[in-house]
Amino acid sequence: MPPSFQLLDGKFVSSELKKSLSVGVAEFKKLYGRTPSLHVVIVGQDPASQIYVGHKEKAAAQIGIESRVHRLSSTTTQTEVESLVLQLAQESHVDGILVQMPIPKHLNSARINELIPFEKDVDGFSSQALGALCLNNAKAVACTPAGVMELLDFYKIQVQGMDAVVIGRSTIVGKPMALLLLNAGATVTVCHTKTKDLYSHVRNADLVVVAAGKPEFLNVSHFKKGSIVIDVGIHRDSNQKIVGDVKSEGLEKHVSAASPVPGGVGPMTIAMLLKNTLTLAHDRMKV
Repeated sequence: MPPSFQLLDGKFVSSELKKSLSVGVAEFKKLYGRTPSLHVVIVGQDPASQIYVGHKEKAAAQIGIESRVHRLSSTTTQTEVESLVLQLAQESHVDGILVQMPIPKHLNSARINELIPFEKDVDGFSSQALGALCLNNAKAVACTPAGVMELLDFYKIQVQGMDAVVIGRSTIVGKPMALLLLNAGATVTVCHTKTKDLYSHVRNADLVVVAAGKPEFLNVSHFKKGSIVIDVGIHRDSNQKIVGDVKSEGLEKHVSAASPVPGGVGPMTIAMLLKNTLTLAHDRMKV
């Protein structure tokens, strides 16, 4: 492995971030006499969601944030979910509200997310939160793209002036990722399923954030030499091995930096959720 290659170790960076957040939570408790409070709503029994929510609970407990999970059955109605979210919106001790995705298909996720008040929208998925991001004054940004920016910042990678490509246009990753990079001074191209010759865009990019949702969609031959590759994807292949959207073989001999899967963006997502919770808690106490 050449000395110029940098592994962007999200597991390490998230651990360091959680240490500082733990100090911040303790200071918050001294200031206000209570702990920040995160409430998660999960509907149904999606296995990946159950595991992910469990990780969130554990991480919150580690740094002293109060975390409560509201588990609803897969047959829960739209009215019942909306009623719970509205109740949490009104409770003064609740600092952050998150509705775990995916939710059952009979429910309208967009309508539910719009009921989360801007000042408690810890995931940054509402139209108001996305609008604030467009204006570069967001309080809480979608956790995965925010985690990518935190990772780049930790390793002192300045994106200003870079030609960046984001693969994927979801409101969870792609769109907020593109806006964050744009706000940081990068020239951003968003590629998606309708993009003509996606590979030509990737081949000319200084930084590529891959959120295609397809296992090993890209490989070393697709990237410019010396570029930076951030892999947001996570899948299990036919051998049950965890893989990303990018095939990792040979990357370290070709690109200048890359995030691994697992251990790259994934741990950062949860760390940023905790950071967003603490930020929103402070903002609410200042009002």
